[in-house]
Amino acid sequence: MSFSIKGRTAIVTGAANGIGLAVARHFVRAGANVMMADSDEAALDREVAELSADSERVRMFAGDLRQKLAVANLVSATVDAFDGVDILVNAARQIGPTAPLDPDDTSVADLLEQNLTLPLRLSQSIARRFVKQAEGLSDDDDRIIGTIVNLSSIAGRRAHPELLGYGMANAALDQMTRSMAVALAPHRIRMNGVCVGSVLSNSLNLWLRDHGAARAAILGATPMGRIANASEVPDTVQYLASDASGFVTGQIIVIDGGRTLLDAGAVAAH
Repeated sequence: MSFSIKGRTAIVTGAANGIGLAVARHFVRAGANVMMADSDEAALDREVAELSADSERVRMFAGDLRQKLAVANLVSATVDAFDGVDILVNAARQIGPTAPLDPDDTSVADLLEQNLTLPLRLSQSIARRFVKQAEGLSDDDDRIIGTIVNLSSIAGRRAHPELLGYGMANAALDQMTRSMAVALAPHRIRMNGVCVGSVLSNSLNLWLRDHGAARAAILGATPMGRIANASEVPDTVQYLASDASGFVTGQIIVIDGGRTLLDAGAVAAH
């Protein structure tokens, strides 16, 4: 089987920074057509300009994908630009604290909306597009017609009260990945996940700036003794998006330097 995604069309959300941007850049280098989606239009403009040598294979969509109309417009814009879509990477993530005992704290609902409802709604929309694109294929044609990869966090596997909403959302996203994979399999659509530990991103850098002792605590809780770079994630995403993983669905691959193998105590997960 081939790891190639050359000539395929991918939508990558959260593509203005962090892991989403790393995935988008990697996919472009791998020869894919990429629709970079994010709410940060200025950052998208800068990134697309840097990829100007590949301008025919890169487009951008700026909008709030929590809105149903924006999701529909993103799918339409991708199809208009590239005549279809083959891969969805749900990499848009929002991290924030929760006050667990404060009934007026709305962060749980907000974080569930961004980290769970958004990828669910977009996955459903893309899955319908995959099925439409497959109309006319013979019944004995068992080719995969589309793949979806969800980015989640080990915060969903550890108990961190200060990250209640974020942890809940990521645990639910992993379960969504497994359940949706079963629902989509008869339609020849695969869904898998990549669950990451601490990865150097804008949000983590800001968090470490405000929590001076956190870096040492994270390193001490990680057997490999370091924080990952965003560039270490895209190869795994490409594997799950390619034919090399053609019989893999509903699986969550963990990239955390061994962190979830240990009792990390109350160290914050990002």
